[in-house]
Amino acid sequence: MASLVIQTSLLGEVVLTTPLLHRLAQRGPVDVVATPQGAPLLAGHPAVRDVIVFDKRGLARGWRGLMQTARAIRWRAPGEARGTEIAYIAQRSLRSALLASVAGVPERVGFSASAGRALYTRQVAYNPDVHHAERLWSLASGPDDDVSPSAPLHPRLYPSANDHAAAASLLTSAGVASGTHLLVLAPGSVWATKRWPRYAELADALARDPRTARARLVIIGGSADGDAARAIGEHAQTAGMPLPIDATGRLPLLASAALLARAGALITNDSLPLHLASAMGTPTVAIFGPTVPTLGFGPLAPHAETLGVDSLSCRPCHAHGPDACPLGHWRCMRDLSVARVLDAVVDVMRVPR
Repeated sequence: MASLVIQTSLLGEVVLTTPLLHRLAQRGPVDVVATPQGAPLLAGHPAVRDVIVFDKRGLARGWRGLMQTARAIRWRAPGEARGTEIAYIAQRSLRSALLASVAGVPERVGFSASAGRALYTRQVAYNPDVHHAERLWSLASGPDDDVSPSAPLHPRLYPSANDHAAAASLLTSAGVASGTHLLVLAPGSVWATKRWPRYAELADALARDPRTARARLVIIGGSADGDAARAIGEHAQTAGMPLPIDATGRLPLLASAALLARAGALITNDSLPLHLASAMGTPTVAIFGPTVPTLGFGPLAPHAETLGVDSLSCRPCHAHGPDACPLGHWRCMRDLSVARVLDAVVDVMRVPR
């Protein structure tokens, strides 16, 4: 049975869709519709036959773009039908449901809470009490199936040899010897209130603490996170500490995943690097402020801790994180101490033998 998964949501959700892809690949070929930003994450993925790029906010915007993408869903090449029998709509949008319908996919499965549910041939309950990876995995369950996986779900990504080489080259150019212990910081987030403000102090503490002082620090993120990386570097220089390696904006997504595979631990906000680390099995300390792990987006790495100020009754205040604290105090991030994060890093980190 040929399947289609439509996943044009946030990049972290693309990563969390991979357990569903593995499940479907046991039944037959799997194609995925993804955005230009999300498609590179699935490069080389053994569960994926083809990735169909849907530039829904760019070249494929509007009805004409939707129709072009629908044709790509129907045909792999001139005269070669994909034979797609069933589409799984992984996000709760009307546009995704419409795309599957216009493409003529006979069976369309999505969440019962979706805006496009009227276009589905089968609806699946959206369970708010489980991890989002399990919610997505459950889309492939039939009415008579057990909807709980038999083992913990782990997302999977597959960096290429070139991705691993890019990560290695970046480290070598920074003077990092093979086998050096790495600790990775990811201080960024699209949403301002999800950015813990003490990464510079944490870098200082990691460099001074005998339990972590031997590690080299690496900062990852997109080009938009460059200012945060520079602030951490300036603080380290003022304090007389070794400068962290600034990898922001310098690595493709899968090369960042390859770098994380080398790391002893990742310290991150509730953002994409958290999910990249889960896919690579990297020990993770995840910092949650306006959001909470029970929304379904916590780390799935084998060794992970989630930190937050649990005493605040205002958490969570938003599904993603607002641009500013609705109450003006931002205590969900300001009250989380460097010492607490440092201890969590020591608890989870993978120490080279």
